[in-house]
Amino acid sequence: MNIDNCYHCGQAVPSGVDLAVSIDGKPRAMCCGGCQAVAQAIVANGLAEYYRNRDALPDSPREALPAIVDRLQLYDHADFQKSFVRLVGEGGSEREAALILEGITCSACIWLNEQHLSQLAGVTAVDINYATRRARVRWDERRIKLSDILAAIAAIGYRAYPYDAARSEDLARRERRSALWRVFVAGFGMMQVMMYAVPVYLAGAGEMTPEVEQLMRWASLALTLPVIFYSAAPFFGNAWRDLRLRRVGMDVPVALGIGAAFAASVWATLIGGGEVYFDSVTMFVFFLLSGRFLEMTARQRAVSVTEALARLMPAVAARVPAYPASRAIEQVMAADLRRGDVVVVRPGETIPADGEVLEGESCTNEALLTGESAPVSKRPGAAVTGGSVNIESPLLVQVVQVGEGTRLSAIVRLMERAAGEKPRIVELADRVAGRFIIALLILAAAVAVSWSFIDPGQALWITVSVLVVTCPCALSLATPVALTVASGAMAKAGLLVTRSHAVETLARATHFVFDKTGTLTSGRMQLLAVLPLGALDPNQSLALAAALEQASEHPIGAALRDAAIGDDRPAVTSLINEPGCGISGLHGGRGVRLGRPDYVQALHGKSLPEAGQAMLAVGDTVIALGDEAGWVALFRIGDDLRPEAAVMVAALQASGQQVTLLTGDAAPAARRVALALGIDEVQAEASPQAKRDYVHRLQASGAVVAMVGDGVNDAPVLAQAQVSVAMGGGSQLARTQADLVLLSENLDHLRRGVFVARRALRVLRQNLMWSFAYNLVALPLAMTGFITPWMAGIGMSGSSLLVVANSLRLQRTEGN
Repeated sequence: MNIDNCYHCGQAVPSGVDLAVSIDGKPRAMCCGGCQAVAQAIVANGLAEYYRNRDALPDSPREALPAIVDRLQLYDHADFQKSFVRLVGEGGSEREAALILEGITCSACIWLNEQHLSQLAGVTAVDINYATRRARVRWDERRIKLSDILAAIAAIGYRAYPYDAARSEDLARRERRSALWRVFVAGFGMMQVMMYAVPVYLAGAGEMTPEVEQLMRWASLALTLPVIFYSAAPFFGNAWRDLRLRRVGMDVPVALGIGAAFAASVWATLIGGGEVYFDSVTMFVFFLLSGRFLEMTARQRAVSVTEALARLMPAVAARVPAYPASRAIEQVMAADLRRGDVVVVRPGETIPADGEVLEGESCTNEALLTGESAPVSKRPGAAVTGGSVNIESPLLVQVVQVGEGTRLSAIVRLMERAAGEKPRIVELADRVAGRFIIALLILAAAVAVSWSFIDPGQALWITVSVLVVTCPCALSLATPVALTVASGAMAKAGLLVTRSHAVETLARATHFVFDKTGTLTSGRMQLLAVLPLGALDPNQSLALAAALEQASEHPIGAALRDAAIGDDRPAVTSLINEPGCGISGLHGGRGVRLGRPDYVQALHGKSLPEAGQAMLAVGDTVIALGDEAGWVALFRIGDDLRPEAAVMVAALQASGQQVTLLTGDAAPAARRVALALGIDEVQAEASPQAKRDYVHRLQASGAVVAMVGDGVNDAPVLAQAQVSVAMGGGSQLARTQADLVLLSENLDHLRRGVFVARRALRVLRQNLMWSFAYNLVALPLAMTGFITPWMAGIGMSGSSLLVVANSLRLQRTEGN
């Protein structure tokens, strides 16, 4: 084979090396055993399409793969994995790692890595974000090791590392630096070319000899070359990639315009006649790159909330290893903390993990985590969140959760999930933009043909202006930038977006449906009264109820457990939780139930005594306890309304939204809460299925329903609603089902989030209207020759910048 370069990495094949791999039925030369092994791995896995789709070359894996595998064995150690790997699923063997990939140069690289890893036995999910180079890989530890996955990535010429915010920021910094250098070269070239172009424009007839004018052209060409081959290289590279993938992207008309104008100018310079457009080309490239640099900066700033959260955790912690026998302190890595460890957090320091205060009283700043700007008081027994800052005095904290199990890590994962999804409206805008580009190319061809008959001397620059001025960059930016900025603003306000469609759907919601306990009320239930109805006294009845509720997450269960005197609990077995009804079990060989009165009555069939009927009429939540022989006791439990609930409900109603209270609690308690908040529509004593059916009926009538709930009981109805909001203190299942999470549990933050979502929808519409209006005005002007290429560059960049600037207004949420 007479081939001088390696088909895989592009480097020269050393003399005497005769290595080859059959790709697409042809022997392809390889420069070394590493490239040969990589290429064979790609072909063996049926991924040869990579070579047809790539538009850039990977780094050459010069090292032997066995050496790489040996080095990667370190990643299988549990101590090493604790900072970036978490357990998922129920079997205990499935794990998920947060990685960052280096060597990614184009979308074909993403496709190759995802396809290659997906084919590995034991890998259950792969998701790679092209913009951030971040990867989420999930695998079954029983079938494959993490080192095997990393080795597979290395085998196709890429490198994977545990994700950390510093490395991500470094990649963003390098991207900004590269873009800034391209802008600088384009700007410098533009200024120098203009110095040679202006004398030609200003010279009168006969004032400049043809030789001098030709010299000016050659000088302009020399100065334009770096602008074309360095500054404008991404336009041509992206356009070539899109065409090879048989799609038409934003850079196709831009590359065509720049390439056509530059080629015509080079030809005119070579033959010494005709028009040159070096000044327009350099000016257009400069303006377009400047606009894209500003867009990139604004976009990175808009998504910086996730990175800021990822950097909250401190690197070191002050551990008290012998507490309480000794208060001696040792400095350890925060990643080395374990559950049960005791740490000292001094004023001004960041709490290194989720925990519980053992000693000390202070306040913490949780603004970045919950949107709550006011300091939160902490005293012994209070829970503290990793990433929050201690303000006033030292705290002694016992670690409860570390690493991926912390609240902060859960927040970051939910934000990443939302960022990784593409909303339906964004997909629609992309489809419209793609069809618009095809129509634009056809129109530009028609303009070129028409002007070649009308005035051949102007045909080229008018065609270039048409290609450039109407490129739908603003249309593609209009939706994603507005939604991204809105998501960041809502997160700062304490309302975390976990699904991509949530912002748009929340803004369009016509009905807001609220659960009662833990949502409109504080959820801090208290036992107000015990009414014995059987042989057990109040304390014995309460002890039995606490035993039945021993594993419950519901606030009512917590209230019963807290009120029970002493630690002695009667033995209960065969516990079954029936959501929306109560808990059943066996006590002393007899069936026993705790829950709604009708649920308990179904066990023994006896009517409730008159004293019990009187307690039900009071209006608070009443929980019944009974066994197969009859009623045992009733428990009256009260809950305070959240102080901001009335203002939030009033604000929604004033905006024209219908507000409904939907709860499984008794009707009297539900009506009492509804009356206090001014809610007219009340659905009480609703089972989980009844809640879901009620929301379904609303949707059938044309309503866009936003469901706000808390707890396991609300998971089905949260999934049914078009958009769902879970309280941050609710059960893990509810937070998983929800599209948004109210981190602070402050309902005023929900009101603010709805305000931001509506503003985002208005901004989105403004952006789309501007994008279409701009093209409707600019296209006829360009077709008739009133817009030059450099003016087109300014117009297109300015249009995109206007869309971004309009979206950035959403970051200002004051006054809502």
